[in-house]
Amino acid sequence: MPPSSLDTASHPASTDAAQRLPTLMLAAALSLGSAIALGLARFAYALLLPSMKLDLGWSFAQAGAMNTANALGYLLGALAFPRLARRWSAGALFGGGCAATALLMAGSGLLADTNSLLVLRVITGASSAAIFISGGVLAARLASARPHDAGLVLGLYYGGTGWGIVASSVLVPLTIFNVAHGWQFAWFALAAACAAFSAVAIGAARKIESVHASGASAARAGAAADAPRWPRFSAALTGYGLFGVGYIGYMTFIVALLRNAGMSAAVVTGFYLLLGVATVVSARVWSGLLDRMRGGQALAVLNALLAVATLLPALFAQPWVAFVSGVLFGATFLSAVASTTAFVRHNLPASHWAKGISAFTIVFAFGQIVGPMVIGWVSDGAGLARGLVYSALLLGLGAVLAACQKPLRGAN
Repeated sequence: MPPSSLDTASHPASTDAAQRLPTLMLAAALSLGSAIALGLARFAYALLLPSMKLDLGWSFAQAGAMNTANALGYLLGALAFPRLARRWSAGALFGGGCAATALLMAGSGLLADTNSLLVLRVITGASSAAIFISGGVLAARLASARPHDAGLVLGLYYGGTGWGIVASSVLVPLTIFNVAHGWQFAWFALAAACAAFSAVAIGAARKIESVHASGASAARAGAAADAPRWPRFSAALTGYGLFGVGYIGYMTFIVALLRNAGMSAAVVTGFYLLLGVATVVSARVWSGLLDRMRGGQALAVLNALLAVATLLPALFAQPWVAFVSGVLFGATFLSAVASTTAFVRHNLPASHWAKGISAFTIVFAFGQIVGPMVIGWVSDGAGLARGLVYSALLLGLGAVLAACQKPLRGAN
């Protein structure tokens, strides 16, 4: 083959690689928003829970109520999002949510009254929802610009939660002091991390909105386009709601379970750090599944794996089992969230992506409201291990329901 032919043949591949890297870098930068919304604003509380519970004299039900309050705010934010999105752009809502969450996290370090903390957790949940949903919309737009990498782009965005888990696993043990209300310093450290992540994530959101402004305009212009009615994907919605109940039970109480089983602070920190790293790398693991499966099969597979990961530490109290559970759970749970955005992309027109993502977020929030209180109540009466068994059963049922969800005919 002549040299000129070789140059011509290789040019498309090099051009594609040059275009691919900036897209993936943008997705990774945007993912720091999900790190704030879930990794720092919600999941870091699991590390704070034992210290706060002891200091403030809470029961497990009261400790779980803090995450229930956060989920209530998340639900309110998800319900309000479609209306807010008609007034402000996804980028503006994303930036406002990041800034508000950083301030609210700092506020948590100023309070020691249970009722005041509950109110603050509600408001933090609402600001987190603004970040997570608007970020999902931006990630879906970015994924549409690279159809062959769509699953990877979505996985990178949602997997960014792992960076928040990693950051909190390092910051919280270093900043909790053995004094009255010593956990308050950890909230300040988490707020500082939120501020640092916000600077990067907001810049990425602005760039995505600028580069893909034409796609957003087309979506608004086609807002009257028909979209499948929600009963047609009720199996996926219900399966995802059960995912919300089951996974949040694990994320709220797993650290307390490991500490109650006699595991050292170093083991627990290592477990949580490993879970966060597994969450970050999960994007690559499941990207092909998200691209191929147009119905509820991806969510079904991920729910089933999560049920196994949740059951393991409930049945076996060895550190190595906890690490296996953490890796499997971390490598799976945010991909379950990504699978619903992939479902929306596969089955709804672009003009209805925000509504579709909001619908899944709403049932997710309902599940998270129920989860901490119910699992906490079970744990108070029968022990934390029994609470996680119930979580695993609900995740298994969610897998069965999601598997019943077929692709929607006539969808994009």
